[in-house]
Amino acid sequence: MSTTSWTHRHIISLESFTPADYDTVLQTAASFREVLSRRVKKVPTLQGQVVTNLFFEPSTRTRSSFELAAKRLSADTLNFAPGSSSLTKGETILDTAKTYLAMGTDLMVIRHQQAGVPLAIANEMDRLQSGVGVLNAGDGQHEHPSQALLDLFTICLVLDPEQPRLDLLAGKKIAIVGDVLHSRVARSNIWSLTAAAGAELHLAGPPTLLPRLFEAMGQNRPGKMFLHWNLDPALENADFVMTLRLQKERMSQHLLPSGREYHQQFGITRDRLKLCKPTVKVMHPGPVNRGVELSSDLMDSPEFSLVSQQVTSGVAVRMALLYLMGGGKI
Repeated sequence: MSTTSWTHRHIISLESFTPADYDTVLQTAASFREVLSRRVKKVPTLQGQVVTNLFFEPSTRTRSSFELAAKRLSADTLNFAPGSSSLTKGETILDTAKTYLAMGTDLMVIRHQQAGVPLAIANEMDRLQSGVGVLNAGDGQHEHPSQALLDLFTICLVLDPEQPRLDLLAGKKIAIVGDVLHSRVARSNIWSLTAAAGAELHLAGPPTLLPRLFEAMGQNRPGKMFLHWNLDPALENADFVMTLRLQKERMSQHLLPSGREYHQQFGITRDRLKLCKPTVKVMHPGPVNRGVELSSDLMDSPEFSLVSQQVTSGVAVRMALLYLMGGGKI
């Protein structure tokens, strides 16, 4: 387990993360990955603590992953369901959070369709001097820190299974393809994948889904970032290709003609991977629109796909985050 001091009470964004922060998460996650390979996959690190999952929008992977991570750390868990909560009776989100605080919550994992909600709850917890840590599990079009960290962990495990670390990204080319505009995953990944000197991050998508405003995020970063409105330059000699979910609700906003046309121009197929390095790996944060962002056979390919490994990595990474925020001890 890493001995580096941890200074983040809350994890709302990765913008302020240092290389040491990333390495602390990676090393801690590697330790918990070993725990998860044992016959007894449980440790008493957060025994007696309460982790509350406040998910105000639907989620399969993230919610289940956080719940399992908390249970593997021996924490008690509370799960919030908005449809059967007092929100339907007019209770505010902050009052809901304070209700769980009164029940003895130590850590809150929050997902909301509006950007800024996890930060608002974190600020309220600080105002109350509660000591509660808040972890952003995805807010609007802002960020999704734990997803980016598990993506980073997955990449680093491919590069060095024994010692995953940030500097492994030096000299590597990573392409992110798709609906960058509406993706909180992409925003968090921009911070994490440009945190290593010598790393190259290439964003690719239609101009309507990849506006120039993203160029500012890549400035003054240790790694370099490039924008492409044509797929081929982004894929050329790439080591990793991450596709993003094409949010079908955007079709009604006329940002794209159709899913079929998008697949023809930006869908990742075996044929298109010929532009990449022979060892290229394909990723997707899920859920996947098969045959749109990623061909179905490629998603299921043990040779190329890391999609299942991302899900597996998520439990270890979220155990690491809860452990670090909760001050757990082994």
